Amino acid sequence: MKLYTHDQILDETIGKEGTPRREKFDSDIQDFLIGETIKRTRLSLHLTQRELGERMGVQESRVSKMESGKNLNYSAIVRAFKAMGAETATLDLGNLGKVPLW
Repeated sequence: MKLYTHDQILDETIGKEGTPRREKFDSDIQDFLIGETIKRTRLSLHLTQRELGERMGVQESRVSKMESGKNLNYSAIVRAFKAMGAETATLDLGNLGKVPLW
């Protein structure tokens, strides 16, 4: 039985690093992880999507999209975390999902 590393499997199924398909895949994964971190943080504060949206000045549907990893941009991410009381945070996307942001 031959064993493969995670990177080897990605290279074969998605494409090598630097290719457009792999770049999109990596970007989608990062967006997903950021959305999950927003959701996990919101839930730990016992906030609904509506309540977070009110704090951010956006509709509940916008929060839902962000938590799904859609329509994310730097400004929206910062607004979300500030609305949840974060003063400073470092987004190390390489470790996101392995360690809590807070």
